[in-house]
Amino acid sequence: MKNTIIDTNFDFPGQIQVYKGKVREVYYLENDLLVMVATDRLSAFDVVMPKGIPYKGQILNQIATQMMAATQDIVPNWLESTPDPNVAVGKKCDPFKVEMVIRGYLSGHAAREYKAGKRMLCGVSMPEGMKENDKFPHPIITPATKAEMGDHDEDISKEDILKRQIVTKEDYAFLEDYTKKLFQRGTEIAASRGLILVDTKYEFGKTAGGEIVLIDEIHTPDSSRYFYDEGYEERQKNGEVQKQLSKEFVRQWLIQNNFQGLEGQTVPEMSDAYIDSVSERYIELYEKITGLPFEKAEVSNIEKRIESNVLEYLKHRKA
Repeated sequence: MKNTIIDTNFDFPGQIQVYKGKVREVYYLENDLLVMVATDRLSAFDVVMPKGIPYKGQILNQIATQMMAATQDIVPNWLESTPDPNVAVGKKCDPFKVEMVIRGYLSGHAAREYKAGKRMLCGVSMPEGMKENDKFPHPIITPATKAEMGDHDEDISKEDILKRQIVTKEDYAFLEDYTKKLFQRGTEIAASRGLILVDTKYEFGKTAGGEIVLIDEIHTPDSSRYFYDEGYEERQKNGEVQKQLSKEFVRQWLIQNNFQGLEGQTVPEMSDAYIDSVSERYIELYEKITGLPFEKAEVSNIEKRIESNVLEYLKHRKA
């Protein structure tokens, strides 16, 4: 698609290395500085789709920025500045190799596992007699190992994380506590916008000084699932599909087109009209969750715009 950013190849002053994730590209600079670029890539079932989604990177970056500002009083984070709509700059951290997934409702992956007859997820038991999208008695934490691009994230229990020494017991207690606090705050923010925060994931890292901080994104449609609060109870009672804002609609479209990221499966063709519809859904979520109108950034040459804004920021930061 034209006017999307799929790949970047910047060479910033003091650049040491580059890491390319499924959606974000991270530039490591001297003095423990990190420049994170949110591309327009779309990932589902741990597979990056061949075409980008217009404005998706901007939307993810700006929601994450606003949500970090709204939670920094309860959990410290890595963010220093956002010099461009697609860019976040902050302090370099050593990331924990787990994603802290927290679920308030039986949805998505948890619902698929439940339907398959499983009542344990990541060492946590799920009550009998639940219907898809029912609320859990209490939110449950179901961690996943962090996959490299092209690999699949894997469910893992707290016990296995500690046994395999992926995270120390002391650090894991912080991750758990922070995850619960962030989910509570996210739930309150969502409710104020007429939404339900169904489930989400958080990633954490340790700064050079040893402080555990929130990194990456938070409460975006890529990391979270939202339902509309209005009509939720009614739809559950009638066994109807919930009206939601998340990436799940892409996953469902892929499933209907015989793709779940399994070996031998081919990504279905995404028409321009379908891609535009996905972009519109992302814009809708941005406006719903932030309560602000979405302002489209200049996209005639996104790479040049990003480079110019980051260089300007670095110059003033040094001055």
